[in-house]
Amino acid sequence: MSPQPKPCPWPGTDPLMLRYHDEEWGVPVHDDRKHFEFLVLEGAQAGLSWTTILRKREGYRAAYRGFDPAVVARFTEKRVAKLLADSAIVRNRLKIESSIRNARAFLAVQKEIGSFDRYLWGFVDGRPVVNRWTALAQIPASTPLSDRVSRDLKARGFSFVGTTIIYAHLQAVGVVNDHLLSCFRHPQYR
Repeated sequence: MSPQPKPCPWPGTDPLMLRYHDEEWGVPVHDDRKHFEFLVLEGAQAGLSWTTILRKREGYRAAYRGFDPAVVARFTEKRVAKLLADSAIVRNRLKIESSIRNARAFLAVQKEIGSFDRYLWGFVDGRPVVNRWTALAQIPASTPLSDRVSRDLKARGFSFVGTTIIYAHLQAVGVVNDHLLSCFRHPQYR
């Protein structure tokens, strides 16, 4: 009998976190709506745990209309008030207003470059950065790449896109492969 494939240790034993690790984290994303979803969720996570955000993900999908940036960009103050009353999401005015501004900036990137995907992957010439970490302690919170992307996004009007949030985004969407070498997912995304 072959040994059970080993995931990275950070999901622990939480089934939701394990499913996220095994099925999504680090899988190269080339869909603009998925990129927008992760930008909203990563921004919402600031100061909170990723587990909290994953547990609210379906609430976000409903509240943010399937993460359609064109729809979110048109959210009004009335819609913000509804979101602030929605216990299915993180009810933080700054984060909610940021997500609306980010939707508008996201649309501007799409108009200028053709897609957010092309914009983001352009920072790595379309090829993921494959790291070779052996321990969680080696994985940085940010890198020169996340610094560059963060600065550029801020210059384009995005908010809640600090270098640590952006590094988490780059990991989530597979621009950076930070699965440990011992993880069964690492060789799948080289």
